[in-house]
Amino acid sequence: MSKRSIVCAGIDTGKHKLDVALHGRPERLQVANTAEGHEELFVWLRQHRVKRVGIEATGGYEQTVVRRLRQGRFVVVVFQPAQVRAYGRFHLRLAKNDKIDAALIAACTSDVRTIHAPPDRRLAELAGLQTQIDQIVRAMARFKNHRESCRDAALRQLWDDEIRRFQGLFRQRLKQLVAAIRQHPDLAERLDLILSVDGIALRTASAIVVRMPEIGQLSRGQAGALAGLVPYDDDSGEHAGDRHIAGGRERLRNNLYAAAWIASLRWNPQLTALYKRLRDAGKEHKVAVVACARKLLIFANAVVARGTPWEVRTIAH
Repeated sequence: MSKRSIVCAGIDTGKHKLDVALHGRPERLQVANTAEGHEELFVWLRQHRVKRVGIEATGGYEQTVVRRLRQGRFVVVVFQPAQVRAYGRFHLRLAKNDKIDAALIAACTSDVRTIHAPPDRRLAELAGLQTQIDQIVRAMARFKNHRESCRDAALRQLWDDEIRRFQGLFRQRLKQLVAAIRQHPDLAERLDLILSVDGIALRTASAIVVRMPEIGQLSRGQAGALAGLVPYDDDSGEHAGDRHIAGGRERLRNNLYAAAWIASLRWNPQLTALYKRLRDAGKEHKVAVVACARKLLIFANAVVARGTPWEVRTIAH
């Protein structure tokens, strides 16, 4: 089927409604972002012979409709907001409202050259639980900061109680996530291989399994780039800017950064040596930890690719 014969739609997603446009055609639709609205959308797309649907990721509000459309065998492309913004700037389409955004997403969808396979549905279902764990960890960090700056004894006790409550919730949710992962033999094997790497604990291992389904099928550079741990140049003419990381999967990167910080201090001799070497060379602490996080992910990618547990002597520096 040629590109010209493919009818493409774009969906601008809001918390309460969906605005829909067809590429190159005047038809428009607005429906509620509810199960009933999704069924109305489904019928409308079928009536207009739509084959490919583009939708922008909007904090999870798009997930239910994406799942429904994929069940109906539509090809669904989920864009990051930055992709749609860049496409609009390139084509000088700077005006913005919900209907205009839907038409822009439809045009962007029509121009897509590579269609990736939809994500593993099992991992999509586990991602919600993984997100809860990440949110609990962030909440505990805030409570600890409040406690440290508090001089009132009663209020400090309140923060202590909240921290203990959230610690229990963390353990409960993590246990639930690991049990769900272990229901699938292939995911359980992947989890155990990643856990074999010194410095990767259960929270980080589960995050890698859930957040990076491509693990074991990537080059070391690809793995680092997907996690947003590869530094990019910032040079132009005679200007030589600092290299910096950008993009990637933020929640996975945060997990790896926290794990690498501890692993480089205590649990992984290779990371300890790398951290020391970088610091001795004058690199900032954060730069050295990012390098250790990237190396930790490379280790995980290597053991999954080989299908054998981690051993220090088998990992290339």
